[in-house]
Amino acid sequence: MVAGFPPEVAAVAVLWTAAKAAGVPRPLEDFLKCSKAEERRVRRVAWRLNEAVKQSRRPSIEDYVKTLAARVNLPAAVVKAAVELLEKNKRVLAGKNPWVSAAATLWLASLKKLGLLKALAEAAGTTTASIRNAANRMRV
Repeated sequence: MVAGFPPEVAAVAVLWTAAKAAGVPRPLEDFLKCSKAEERRVRRVAWRLNEAVKQSRRPSIEDYVKTLAARVNLPAAVVKAAVELLEKNKRVLAGKNPWVSAAATLWLASLKKLGLLKALAEAAGTTTASIRNAANRMRV
């Protein structure tokens, strides 16, 4: 994460980020007074640290599937089939809206019931067309 940066830059970035997270933010200049680190490099490392924290907080696509299934009251067998379908189509769905992807896999796993499509779209906060398009991209 901080490879290629000197240890003093990483240390200052960690301290600065930790102070913000603890609810006692301090100006970066206060930390730079005690170090030879450059401000630009410290800011870059701190940004990388924040991005890593954000990445670790993101729910998995399986969590989206389970949440949508609970909202629409789908049985566990459909959820299991949808998760298996997701595993097969991870590349196709990479970078797409996770709510749409989850809804599309649930719809395909439930054998394309039309009434369910509308309920899934409403529960996911999206349109039926986007779910249909995502479903068309997937291999069943």
